[in-house]
Amino acid sequence: MKQRIITGVIAAALFIPFVVLGGLPFSLLVYAMAAVGLYEILRMKGISLFSVPGILTLLTMFILLMPNDWEAKVLEVTSYSKMEFLFLGAILLLIYTVLIKNKFTFDEVGFVIISVLYVGMGFHYLIETRVEGLEYVIYALVIVWTTDSGAYFVGRKLGKNKLWPEISPNKTIEGFIGGIVTAIVFAILFQLIVGIETTYVTLIIVSIIASIFGQMGDLVESAIKRHYDVKDSGKILPGHGGILDRFDSLLFVLPLLHFLHFVG
Repeated sequence: MKQRIITGVIAAALFIPFVVLGGLPFSLLVYAMAAVGLYEILRMKGISLFSVPGILTLLTMFILLMPNDWEAKVLEVTSYSKMEFLFLGAILLLIYTVLIKNKFTFDEVGFVIISVLYVGMGFHYLIETRVEGLEYVIYALVIVWTTDSGAYFVGRKLGKNKLWPEISPNKTIEGFIGGIVTAIVFAILFQLIVGIETTYVTLIIVSIIASIFGQMGDLVESAIKRHYDVKDSGKILPGHGGILDRFDSLLFVLPLLHFLHFVG
C-alpha cells in the first residue's frame, strides 16, 4: 500500500502539470503513454514492439492518435484520412504474413489492429477532450476515480453477490452500484464547484452511463489479462501495474463523452 501511494503521488505530480498546460507538451505525453500501452498489450500476445509488425503497428497507432487539427493538415497534404492509413497498415501487415510464411499470422494481424483501435483511439480522445477544455478532463477523471473508489469501499463493506467472478473475482454487484452512486454524488459536487455547460439532468444521466462504461473498461482489461494469464499489463507504475491498468476505464469513458456529444 505504501508503494502504491508513493507511486500515485509521483505519477500525479508528473501528469497533472501536463494536463493543465495542454497543447503540444500534453499531446507528446499522451503519445508516450500510448506507446507504452501498446507495448504492454503486444507483449501479452508475445509480439515485440521492436519487430517489423510491432513498428508498423506503432506507426499506425501514432497516426490514429493525431488530434483533429493535425489530421486536417495531413489531409491537406496527402488527401488521406486516418482510417485510410489504418487500412494501409492492415494491408502491409497482411503482406508481411506472406513474406515470412505465416510465422506472423492473420489472427495476429487482427489482434494488433484491434490493439491499435483500443489504445490509439482511446488516447486520441484524451487529447481531444483536453482541447475542448480542462474542465472536461477533470470531470472524466472525477467520474473514473470516484467510481473506482466507491466500488472498492462499498464492495468491501456491503459486497455479497459477485459481479463477474470468471473475469474479476473480487468485484461485486453492490460495489458496481456503489461506484455509480458515488460518481453521481461527486459529479454534482464538481458541477457546483467548477461547472460545465450542461443541465443537472444531463450531467446525472451522462455520469451514470460514464460510470458504467468506466467499470466495463476495467472489466475488459481484466478479461484481456486473464485470457493471456498476466497479473498486470506492465510494471512501469510500481504498486499500480502498467499504463493500461491505470487508463483502462478512461479509454472507454473519454470516447463515450464525445459520442454522447457531452464534449465537443
